[in-house]
Amino acid sequence: MLDLVDSHAHLDDASFDGDRGRMFDRSAEAGVRRWVVPAIDRGNWEGVERLASSRPGVFPAYGLHPLFLEHHRDTHLDELPDWLEGHGAVAVGEIGLDFYVDGLDPARQRDLFVRQLHIAKEHDLPVIVHARRAFEETIHTLRRIGGLRGVVHSFSGSEEQARQLFDLGFHIGIGGPVTYDRANRIRRIVSDMPLQWLLLETDAPDQPCANHRGERNEPAYMLDVLKTIAGLRGEPEVDIATATTANATSLFAL
Repeated sequence: MLDLVDSHAHLDDASFDGDRGRMFDRSAEAGVRRWVVPAIDRGNWEGVERLASSRPGVFPAYGLHPLFLEHHRDTHLDELPDWLEGHGAVAVGEIGLDFYVDGLDPARQRDLFVRQLHIAKEHDLPVIVHARRAFEETIHTLRRIGGLRGVVHSFSGSEEQARQLFDLGFHIGIGGPVTYDRANRIRRIVSDMPLQWLLLETDAPDQPCANHRGERNEPAYMLDVLKTIAGLRGEPEVDIATATTANATSLFAL
C-alpha cells in the first residue's frame, strides 16, 4: 500500500465545497493520506486552520502569496508570527515572487518575500516558495538571507537553477506538468536529480495531469505524477513513493 504526501494542495478552495469529503476519500484510497495546505492571503488563514483542525493528516502553512498582492497589508505581516506559533503551522507559505503576471509591483513583492523569509528563519520553519519568471532573483535572495530550508513548488526552472537550489538545501515540488509529453526540460531534471530533493505535489485544484486536462485537479491524481517520474527514472514506483514521503515528512516535521 502506497503512503504518499501531497506537499502542496489548496484543499480549502471553494471548488471542493460540494464534495470535499469524497475528495479526501478518493485521495486516501489512492494512497495519498497526508496533505500540506498553504494559505494565500490573510483572508483564508482561518479556512486553512479549520480544515486542518477537522481532518487528520491535513497540515497548514500560512503566508502571503505574490499573486494576491492587492489583498496584503503590513498588519498581516505583523500578525503572521502569532499565527505560526498558535495554529500548528508546518511552514511559511505560500510566498514568493511572480514576474509573469502584469500589474504586480515588483518592489512590493520583494519586500513581502524578504520579510516573510526572515519570519520563517526566526521561527525555524521551512518555506513554500512560488517562483515564476523569477528564479534567478529567488535563488539570490535565498542565498543572501541564508539559513533557510524549504521547497520551490511547481518548479519550472533550468537544470542549473535546480542544482543551485539543491546546494542551498531546497527541494523542488513536481506535479501535473511533468506528465505532459512536451515538458522536456522538467522531465530531464526529474530523470537525473538526486531523489533526496524531490517532493510530489498536485497544486490542486490547479495544474491537472495530462490524463485529466481541463478538469479540477485533486490529490488522488498525484498517482499519475508518481507513475510518470518512476518511468522517467526507471525505478519502482514504491521506491519513489518511499523517498518522497520521507522527504516531505522530514522537511515539514509531519
